[in-house]
Amino acid sequence: MHNYTRKDIETCMEGQRIVYIGDSTTRQLFWATAKKLNATAADEEMRQAGRHEDLTFEDDIVTVDFIWDPFLNSSSLRRELLSYHNGTLRDNEDTSESTGLVTIGGGLWYARQFQSDWLDRFRDSLDYAAPLLGVKKGVAPALYNPPMSKRAGTGQHVYTTPVQVPLYDLLSPARALTMTPAKINTMNDLLYNTSVFNGIKVAWSHLLMTREHEFAYEESGLHVVENVASQKVDVILNMRCNADITLKQGYPFDKTCCNRTQLFDKARKHFAYQEFLVLGIVVLTLGVLSIRPSTSQRLPDAHFGPKQPVADQPFLSRDQTDEWKGWMQFAILIYHYTGASKILWIYQTVRILVASYLFMTGFGHTIFFCRKQDYSLRRCASVLVRLNLLSCMLPYIMGTDYLFYYFAPLVSFWFVVIYLTMRVSHTYNASVLFLLGKIGASMLLVTSFVKSPTFFQQVFLVLERTCQIKWNVKEWRFRLQLDLYIVYAGMLAAILYIRISDVLHTQRFPQHHRTDLLQRHWSKIRILSVTAALLVLPAFGIFCQNFSNKYEYNRWVPYISPLPIGSFIILRNSNRYFRNHYASISAWLGRCSLETFTLQFHIWLAADTKGLLSLGAFGRKPTHNEGKHNDLAVLTVVFLWLSWLTADASSTITDWIVDPKTFHHANHQPVTKLPTTNGPEPQSLLDGLKIRAKCIGAFSRMVKRVSALWVDRLEIRLISIIILMWILNMLY
Repeated sequence: MHNYTRKDIETCMEGQRIVYIGDSTTRQLFWATAKKLNATAADEEMRQAGRHEDLTFEDDIVTVDFIWDPFLNSSSLRRELLSYHNGTLRDNEDTSESTGLVTIGGGLWYARQFQSDWLDRFRDSLDYAAPLLGVKKGVAPALYNPPMSKRAGTGQHVYTTPVQVPLYDLLSPARALTMTPAKINTMNDLLYNTSVFNGIKVAWSHLLMTREHEFAYEESGLHVVENVASQKVDVILNMRCNADITLKQGYPFDKTCCNRTQLFDKARKHFAYQEFLVLGIVVLTLGVLSIRPSTSQRLPDAHFGPKQPVADQPFLSRDQTDEWKGWMQFAILIYHYTGASKILWIYQTVRILVASYLFMTGFGHTIFFCRKQDYSLRRCASVLVRLNLLSCMLPYIMGTDYLFYYFAPLVSFWFVVIYLTMRVSHTYNASVLFLLGKIGASMLLVTSFVKSPTFFQQVFLVLERTCQIKWNVKEWRFRLQLDLYIVYAGMLAAILYIRISDVLHTQRFPQHHRTDLLQRHWSKIRILSVTAALLVLPAFGIFCQNFSNKYEYNRWVPYISPLPIGSFIILRNSNRYFRNHYASISAWLGRCSLETFTLQFHIWLAADTKGLLSLGAFGRKPTHNEGKHNDLAVLTVVFLWLSWLTADASSTITDWIVDPKTFHHANHQPVTKLPTTNGPEPQSLLDGLKIRAKCIGAFSRMVKRVSALWVDRLEIRLISIIILMWILNMLY
């Protein structure tokens, strides 16, 4: 549930009135709304206001009215409802004098003031108002409303609150004698039946907010405390305003009841240790059952025969890194699905997992550049297009923005940093000291940019003015600072690995005391490394217990994250069995982890990461455990299947963009000539055909030149894609 602020209310109402009608419990909602708009002014007016009278609170834009009508039968009540029902609130009219929200609540006075005919009188009041409380004539049901329309979600702007259930033990003797549970429950039952028959929208969740919660009530036992009253107002404002604000503000869709449409529900997250542990055990069990030996890769022309097990896999082999990415992705998905970010130790663990992805980015690309020396545009394009294809397409389709899928932008940024660091004066990269100097200089430069409060602000301002790109600079700097140095740790680990591997397995280096010392004592060094890793991991866990909140931890994590990551890598490669076996199911997910991370926001997490998508096919209560678990089972299969297909499609499209010649030759088929007649043709027909052939030939040659330019020039293809995206940004 979104906590509404003054700005939110003003955005939703746009100058329209908010009206509360009823008894003292409804008056509490009036004052709670006034305090959301201006707490100081509301407190001052509360001290001067009378008890049983109409009230008005005026803000700069929004006016809030309270009509004292404890029996819900006054002419003022009927006038307000007729005003709404006769069309005062229309989307194409001036809203300065219209009513944007009406909330009605009462009933306690019937229980308090009447002894014999209290129920008949309460029924009469409902019959008096019910025809005007239901869904307006001509307003379509919510299912048929346009997505995010002004009437999305509820179809009306008039709400009723249930009869307030007192805390009976705290009631005064006089009130306890008349306000009995039997009376209150009977009136709420009558209200329920009437609401079902007339289509009245009742905020039944108000009862759940106070049920058996003594702290929710004031000393009188009748009225709720200020915080609860504010939450009750939020319930009504969420129903009334969520779709409006989402329509006006767009992404993020964190105020919607549904997944961008009214076809599916959105359930709220409620963290439960049992659910988190069960999902974790299921994933762990599947991983253990799928462990198998790593296999050698066949040569490109070896089309037949199975892969063969290898004698020993290298350090951080492909199977191992895919598995690493996969089980981390499982953990992150469970973390997001269960809403476990509120649990500090889980949050700390997941932050290390995200840092591990970036460590692999630094390690893998540094290895490639050192070994292959390929700094071509083709290499950069293949990496960046593959990383960003899905994250750049979804904003145009889903109404989000690029940074919403923060992982692809984050990895892309660090790839560019790695590329530039390795590319500059790359002919001297054989010198370890020179390479370390470049990495140190890059680290200082990037740190100064990230720590600067204005650098990215100016960059994003230029993007906004030239490309209509509006990114959250605060969020971007936060993401960069969390893992500011782990990529450099990965680069240093890559250099160390290359150096040790060359010393141990090649004859590139002359024999001197340092290389000889490393070769002779390598077994001891490995034992010491494993011992240190076994000590570091529990020590790191103990150290993290000293943090009282995630904000303190975030300040430390850029400096300490290499410790558990390095320890895990050492242990994972500590012996031949660990290196040569992997969990295939985790490796499978690791190969499409980019897609699962991106698509989870739209398939699992209902467009905004704040809620869970609910199909509504297993019961209409999206928080019901049985329905939630059924949704999880169905959506997980769909989610993983779509992620796998999307990963395959993204790779295919990337290959086509980077090297379309492959597709051209693979799909080229000879054209079969049409049969011709042997008889003579008229001269006029032949002349016409010659002219047409010349025109077609000229056009064909032009198309071939343009096609050849597109096929042969990668930079032309990339520039064309950038121009297309710029046009979409300016027009979309």
